[in-house]
Amino acid sequence: MRTSALRAAALAAAVTVLLPITACSESGTKDDPDGPPRSPVAANAAEASSSDRLASQKLTWKPCPAPSVAQGGGKAPSPLPDGTPWECSFMKVPLDYANPGGETIELALIRARAKNPDKRIGSLIFNFGGPGASGVATLPAFGTDYDKLRTRYDLVSFDPRGVGRSAGVECETDRQLDARYETDATPDSSADVNAFVKDIKTFAAACEKNSGKELPYVGTTNAARDMDLMRQVLGDKKLYYFGISYGTELGGVYANLFPKNVGRSVLDGVVDPTLDSVQSSLGQAKGFQLALDNFAKDCVDRGAACKLPGSTGKEVEQGISGLLARLEKKPIPGLGSRQLTQSLAITGIAAALYSKETWPLLEQGVDEADGGNGALLLALADSLNGREADGHYNNLMAANTAINCADSKQRFTADQAMAKLPEFQSASPVFGDYLGWGLLACTGWPVAGVWETPDVRAPGAAPILVIGNTGDPATPYKGAKAMADALGKGVGVELTYEGQGHGAYNSGNACVQKAVGSYLLDGKVPAAGTVCK
Repeated sequence: MRTSALRAAALAAAVTVLLPITACSESGTKDDPDGPPRSPVAANAAEASSSDRLASQKLTWKPCPAPSVAQGGGKAPSPLPDGTPWECSFMKVPLDYANPGGETIELALIRARAKNPDKRIGSLIFNFGGPGASGVATLPAFGTDYDKLRTRYDLVSFDPRGVGRSAGVECETDRQLDARYETDATPDSSADVNAFVKDIKTFAAACEKNSGKELPYVGTTNAARDMDLMRQVLGDKKLYYFGISYGTELGGVYANLFPKNVGRSVLDGVVDPTLDSVQSSLGQAKGFQLALDNFAKDCVDRGAACKLPGSTGKEVEQGISGLLARLEKKPIPGLGSRQLTQSLAITGIAAALYSKETWPLLEQGVDEADGGNGALLLALADSLNGREADGHYNNLMAANTAINCADSKQRFTADQAMAKLPEFQSASPVFGDYLGWGLLACTGWPVAGVWETPDVRAPGAAPILVIGNTGDPATPYKGAKAMADALGKGVGVELTYEGQGHGAYNSGNACVQKAVGSYLLDGKVPAAGTVCK
C-alpha cells in the first residue's frame, strides 16, 4: 500500500461523496445551460465571444503552494520520483457564459509535464468526482498511479468552479459543521424531523449569504464549458480526458455539448445518466449494501481471523446494525471531546467501503466501537466529510451540495421523503434511512435546479472507454452500460472489471490498466464487452 490505510480512505472519499442526496447528481438536458435561460442562437454567440476573448490567454505556471484550507490543507506536493515538479496556474473563465464579456473567475490548475516531449499527445485532464473534489490536491496524491500515462501526456487537473481555489463555495464555520454532522440524519420523531429540516435550511442560508453570487453558475454544464476553454488554452485540438465517478457525468455532458472536440476519453466508476435523484440514491443504497455484504462474507470466510462476531454474513451485519441502534440512543467517546453518533458511524462505515484496502479499518473500527471506543469510525467519517485533523473542513461538501442543487430540479418535502423510506429500507437495512432522508439535501436551496437527468448523447464523437466495476458501492455497475448506451452506438465502449471498491483503474488490476494505457497512449480501443478479472 503506497499510503496509510486511513489516507487511502480519504482519497477514495474524494472521488465520490456519499451525501444525503445522490452524490453523483443529475446533470444537463441538451439545451438548458446553468444560470439564466437563453436561446440557442444567443448561447452559440456568447460562447464564440467567450472563446475569442479568453481562449488565447497565456497561463503562468509556477511551483505549487501548499493546498489551501478549502482544498484540504497539507504540504506542497513533492516532485514525482523522476524529479518532475508539479506546477500550478490559474485560468480565467466567465462567471456567466451568457455574459462572456462580464465578470470572470479563476480556475486553479495543476500539471506535471510529459516524460517524452517528442512523443507528447497533449494534456490529459482529470476530474476525480465528488462533485466537489479538488483536482489540484488529488492529482499529486495519485500521481504515481498514472505515471505510465505521463509518457505521452502532461497530467493536468483542476478545481472546478465552486471548488477549492476556484471561487470555492463557502457555507458554515468549522464549529457549525461539527454540530451539523452530529445531527441525527435518520430522524424518528416529529421533533427530530423538524430539527433535521431546520438544519438543512440553515446550511442553505449560510451558503447563500457567503457565496450567493456564485451559486447559480456552479453546475455541470458550465464546468463542461470550462473544460473546453481549458482545452483551447492548453493548446489541444481535442480534449483528452480521464473522468472518475461524478467526473464520468461531467465527461458525458462535455461529449454532448462538444462531440467533435472529444479525443481519447476514459470514464471510470460510472454514473448512470438515466436515473433521477430518487433512483440514483436508491442505486447507491443498493451499491453500499452490496459492498457491506461482500465485506461481511469476507469476514466470515476468514474465520477466527475476523474480529467481528457472527458465523454468517447476515449475523455480521446484524452486529453492525445493533451497534448503530445503540449509538442512536447513546453516542460513545470518539476523538478528543467529540463523540461518535449513529450518523457519523454510518458515514465512517461508508468511507471504509470505498476500497477493499480499507476493509480492515472497517473491521477494526466496528470492533473498537463495540468496546466503547469510537475514534477510528469517527476518523473515517471525517475523511468522507472533509474534516482535517486540525479541525478545519475543506469545501468538498459545500461544493458538492451547491453543484448537485444547481443541477437537479427535484426538491422534496419531509412527507415525500418519509413516503420513500420503505423502498430505501428494503434496498439497504444499514444505509437506506440515511439516503432516504438525504433526499431533502436541496430543500430550501436558494437556486433552482435546471434538469432531472443529463443528456449525454454524443453522435459523431470519438470512442469513449466506459469502465464498470461489478462491486462498486458508489456508482453501481449497471451505470456503465447505461452510460455507454446513452453516449450512442460507436461512441460508448464498455469494459467490465470484476472487482471490489469504487472505480477500476486505481485498483491496480493489470488488465484494466493495460486496456486504458493501450487506448490513451496508442489509440487502440478495446473490444466492447471486454471483461477484466
